[in-house]
This record gives sequence, structure tokens and C-alpha cells, in this order.
Amino acid sequence: MKIIVGSNNYAKIDAVRSNFSDFVVEGIEVASKVSSQPFSDEETLEGAINRARECASSEKGCIGIGLEGGVMELENDLYLCNWGALVDKQENVFTASGARIPLPDEVAKDLSKGKELGDIMDEYAQRTEIRQKEGAIGIFTNELVNRKEMFEHVVRLLKGQYEFYHKNS
Repeated sequence: MKIIVGSNNYAKIDAVRSNFSDFVVEGIEVASKVSSQPFSDEETLEGAINRARECASSEKGCIGIGLEGGVMELENDLYLCNWGALVDKQENVFTASGARIPLPDEVAKDLSKGKELGDIMDEYAQRTEIRQKEGAIGIFTNELVNRKEMFEHVVRLLKGQYEFYHKNS
């Protein structure tokens, strides 16, 4: 069976591969059809579902997975949020969310000015391609949790729901 991930981001593809080792996993770039920096749970979830649906419809009989990172406001703070969606060949949609941590005020201010988190993080950490590697979660957890691990958790939740549904249907 084949799984298509709606991204060419290494952290996302590797998160799926580590959970679906018996599957062929391939990443393709698809549009999330939401803003480049989602600013709510709803928008981030919508982006994940859009990516998963696009992937599932791209090749007959495959599973599509969309993983989307964003930010959401809670009690005047901005938090990292992340969502995943799995769409199977019958077009069933499974969704899950994962870790949330507050962002430092200086990062939140730049986000409020319209910058993307990935660009802010490269500047903040004085490195490049953080979104492909440890992600903001890695920087702000002192590398105890990286972006791949965060998405692995979300993908495990998706896989568990998918297996439960198909076991009981």
C-alpha cells in the first residue's frame, strides 16, 4: 500500500515513514488552500485536511496524509499548534492534533506583523531551514522534542484511528 504525504518537508515525511514502515511513503507538494501561516486551530486543521484529500485523490487506492503547523491564540498568548489528517481510499477522514507550547513574545510580535514562523525561526536561531529540521518546537524545548517527533505523535494518533475504524467496520 502507498501513502502520499502532502509536503516535501523532511520532518513530515520521516514522521509518516517511522509510523508506516510497511508502506511506501512518498511526499508531494500540494496546496493547503489556507494562508501560508495558519492562525487558528480551525485554519490549521483545514490545511491538513485539504492536503490529505488532495494526496488521496492523486493516486487510486492510496492513503493521503496532510500535516500542518500553525499558531493559535489562547488567553492573549500565541501557541504552536499542529494538526494531521488521514484520508483513506474510501474517503474517510481521520484527524488529530498534538503538542502545544506558548511562543515567546518577540516571536509572537513578528507573527502578528505577517511573517511566517519558519522565517522568524531561522532569524531567531541564526540558522537555516529550521522548519525542515527541529522546528520551533525543537528550539523552544531545548531539543527535547523536535518537529519530526511532534508529527510522529500526530501520525500515530491518525494511524490508530484508521486501524480501529477498519478493524471494526
